[in-house]
Amino acid sequence: MPVGEKSHAKYLWISIVASIATILLKGGAYFVTASVGLLSDAIESFINLAAGVSAFALLTIALRPPDRGHPFGHNKAEYFSSIIEGTLIFLAAVAICVTSIERLINPHPPHDLGTGLLISVAASVINLFTAMILMKAGKRYNSITLEADARHLLTDVWTTGGVLAGLLVVNLTGWIILDPIIAIFVAVNIIFTGIGLIRRSVSGLMDEALPADEIDLLRKILDSHKRYGVVYHSLYTRKAASKRFVSLHLVMPGEWQISKGHELTKLIESEISRVFPETDVFIHIEPMGDPAAFDDYLDSYKEKG
Repeated sequence: MPVGEKSHAKYLWISIVASIATILLKGGAYFVTASVGLLSDAIESFINLAAGVSAFALLTIALRPPDRGHPFGHNKAEYFSSIIEGTLIFLAAVAICVTSIERLINPHPPHDLGTGLLISVAASVINLFTAMILMKAGKRYNSITLEADARHLLTDVWTTGGVLAGLLVVNLTGWIILDPIIAIFVAVNIIFTGIGLIRRSVSGLMDEALPADEIDLLRKILDSHKRYGVVYHSLYTRKAASKRFVSLHLVMPGEWQISKGHELTKLIESEISRVFPETDVFIHIEPMGDPAAFDDYLDSYKEKG
C-alpha cells in the first residue's frame, strides 16, 4: 500500500479525538444547564464518534490492495461507512425527538446558560477546524468517507450555532418552550444530512457512471487519437469510492500489427491515468471494417426492451 494511502485513513484519528473532546464539552454544557437543546447537540457528537470509528475500520479495509477474491479491490467498503453514518444519524434524530417531546409535555427551564453556551462554542470551534482538515484531505484523496465525515462535522457546527442562537433567545425572553422546539429542529436538520449520505452511498454501490464533466474529459483524450485512424465506442465508466474504472472498445485498421495496436492502447491508458489517478482502464481492440466491431451490449438490451 502506498504511503499516501496509509496516511489517508489516519486522518480519521483526528475526527475520533475531536469527537471525544466535543462529547466531554457538550456533555458538560448539558449537565450545567439541563437544556434539552444542548443535550441534542451532545447526542450528535456521540454519533460523530461512532461514525468516526466505523469509518476508520471500513476505510482500512477499502485501502487493501486487490487480491484473488477481490480482483477489483476493496474500495466499495467506503460506501458502507457512509451508510452506517447515515443510519446512526437517523437513530440520533429519533433519540433527540423522544427527549424533546417529553420536555414539551413537561417543560423544565434551563439554568446557567451563559456557562453552557461558552462551553458549546469551544466544542463548535474544534469541530469546525476538524471538518476543514478532513474536507481538504477528502478532496486530495478523493475519499467519500473523509468527505462524509467532514460534512457531518460541518452540519454539527451549524446545528450548534442554531442551538446557541435559540438558547440566547430563551435566556433573553424566558420562553422555555423554545428549548425543546430547537432540539426538534436539530433532529430534522440531521435527518436531511443522513438522507444525503445514504443516497450518495447507494449510488456508488449501484455502479453509477462517472460525472458528465469527467466523461467529457475522457472523450477529449480519446478523440485526440482519431488522427491515427482509430475510433472508439462502448465507453462505460463506474466509480468505487476513490477508484475509477473505464472500459471501451478501440477500433483500428485491420492491417495493423498487434504490437502497434498494443502500443497505442498503452499510450491511451497512460494518458487517462495521468488525468484520473487511481483508474483501471480496460480496452478491447477491434478491426476496422468488421460489422461486428461496433456491437454494443447496451444496444442489445434496448432492442430486447
